[in-house]
Amino acid sequence: MSKRIWLVVVLALATALLALAGCGGDDEGAATTPAAATDTGGGAVEIALDEQNASGQSGTATLEAAGDGMTKVTIELSSPPADPQPAHIHVGACPDVGDVAHALNNVEGGASETEVPVTIEDLQAGDFAVNVHKSEAEAGVYVACGDIA
Repeated sequence: MSKRIWLVVVLALATALLALAGCGGDDEGAATTPAAATDTGGGAVEIALDEQNASGQSGTATLEAAGDGMTKVTIELSSPPADPQPAHIHVGACPDVGDVAHALNNVEGGASETEVPVTIEDLQAGDFAVNVHKSEAEAGVYVACGDIA
C-alpha cells in the first residue's frame, strides 16, 4: 500500500474515532476538541479550526508546501471582528496550547496568509496546533483552535 493511501486511511479512521468520541453535550463557553486534519490532495492539509470560548468563530487553516522547506498557512474564519486577531502555530494541542512555535500574520476580515520556515511533514510529525486569539489586547482569549495531526 502506498504511503499516500495509508495516510488517507489513517486520517479517515482518526476522523471517525474523533467524531464518535465527540458525541454528547458541550457546556456553553467550554472549549471543544477540534477535528483531525484532512489531506485535501495535492499536498495540502486542511485543519478544522473549532470555536473556543463561545466566540462564534470557526473555520479552517490550510497548509500547503511553498518550496524550500516553507509552508504556506492560510486561515479563514467566520464572523470576523473589526480588530485584527493574532494567530500562531503553538506547541501542544487544543484547547490548552503551549508556547508559540511560529507566528502567523494577524487574521483580518476573517483571513490570513503566512509562510513559515518548516515543512508540513515536520508540523504533522510534531505536537502542534493553529490558534487564533481574540485581539492583541485580549491575547489570552482563544477564539478558534485546530490540532495539526
